[in-house]
Amino acid sequence: MADELFEVLKKHKEKAIILFLALCVLDVSLYIQISGREKNRDLSLHFLGVGQGDSELVMLPGGVKVLIDGGPINGKALSELSKILPGTDRYIDLVVMSHPQTDHFGGLIDVLKDYSIGAFLWSGREGTATSFMNLKEVMAEKGIRDIRVGKGDRIDYENNVIQVLAPWKSLMNSKELNDTTVVLELESKNTKTLFTGDIGSKIEDQLVADGLGVIDILKVAHHGSKYSSPAEFLKTLHPKLSVIEVGKNSYGHPTKEALQRIGAIGSSLYRTDEYGTVSVVIDGKAMRVYRP
Repeated sequence: MADELFEVLKKHKEKAIILFLALCVLDVSLYIQISGREKNRDLSLHFLGVGQGDSELVMLPGGVKVLIDGGPINGKALSELSKILPGTDRYIDLVVMSHPQTDHFGGLIDVLKDYSIGAFLWSGREGTATSFMNLKEVMAEKGIRDIRVGKGDRIDYENNVIQVLAPWKSLMNSKELNDTTVVLELESKNTKTLFTGDIGSKIEDQLVADGLGVIDILKVAHHGSKYSSPAEFLKTLHPKLSVIEVGKNSYGHPTKEALQRIGAIGSSLYRTDEYGTVSVVIDGKAMRVYRP
């Protein structure tokens, strides 16, 4: 029955069958949980305050939930999710791992233990940390289905579209893990949001070359690194709202160079190290920013 929730369109027919079947064979209880929920017609985006790391919860109109990354191993992802989701709601439809670095997937280990997960999406690039092996063990123990995605894949749900803009196959073996990041563009409620993980300027420039244009909300790449968010990229996208997910760190994030470039385009900027979790509710006409 999950085909009533997701229409998955793939660039390659073989991959289309794999992802379509993976979603269609989800337990009937999955459908019951989703269809039985109160259907909020607004889009809400939650950029979780997880310290020096990334984690975003997307709640689509209609009630479907997508968690992108889980921050580091510090318990904050679970803590922040508990402020947003009622204690009786222990289901997340899709979990996406942008790339296998601990400050992005570490917190997912506890999330996968504590919540039922419809499917786990990732690029297929393996990590080398012991914690990555722990993540895979939890997935195996709970029987969580994993689906590999790359540039050209997309998920349609009602009037919401999630497009996978990266990674490219040619970069999947790159020594730089950030080059293998799953980049997502969400179009919903007349709003476009870009989730960038830890990509650097090389990937950002390629996204623009591939046709990426104006967006409304930007999850600033790599915690505000000076090697991300180049001026031309920001000018092309010209987001109304930008969010930097960052905590105490020794890297100097966010850097003054990145902050200056974001400031130069007049984008409203929120930082999780200053604001905590940043929540944005969109009804198709206005964006409201608040703390959960």
